Amino acid sequence: MADVANARTSRTGSEPSTAELVQRATEQVSRLVRDELALARAELTQKGKHAGIGIGLFGGGGALALYGLGALVATAILLLDLVLPAWAAALIVAVVLFAMAGILALVGKKQVSQAVPPVPAATVRSVRADVDTVAAAVKDRGRA
Repeated sequence: MADVANARTSRTGSEPSTAELVQRATEQVSRLVRDELALARAELTQKGKHAGIGIGLFGGGGALALYGLGALVATAILLLDLVLPAWAAALIVAVVLFAMAGILALVGKKQVSQAVPPVPAATVRSVRADVDTVAAAVKDRGRA
């Protein structure tokens, strides 16, 4: 890879002036920031598309599962109706369902509290690498 700092020289033919170096650095930093923002935008767009499709499929599966659960509840009530009055069978099934709903809600609350905000991980790694590279270049330039 060519050394960008040495690609152009000043008008006198010697090393580039400080003003030229600052101008180049400013241009490169601006381009780097634009590129990193474009990468973050593209990464978040891709993640958003996948999340949207997944949520739609999850919702469809949930709706079908709800109908299946209704059929199972009716079956449980009819089965208990063979040995108990219908009102008692329905009451027992309702209490069991509410207990299960409470347990699931508590587990769900715990999972949501452990969730982390979505972060463009590749962009974060790339920016850190860029910062490390610039910092190393500045240290090397200061030693020279």
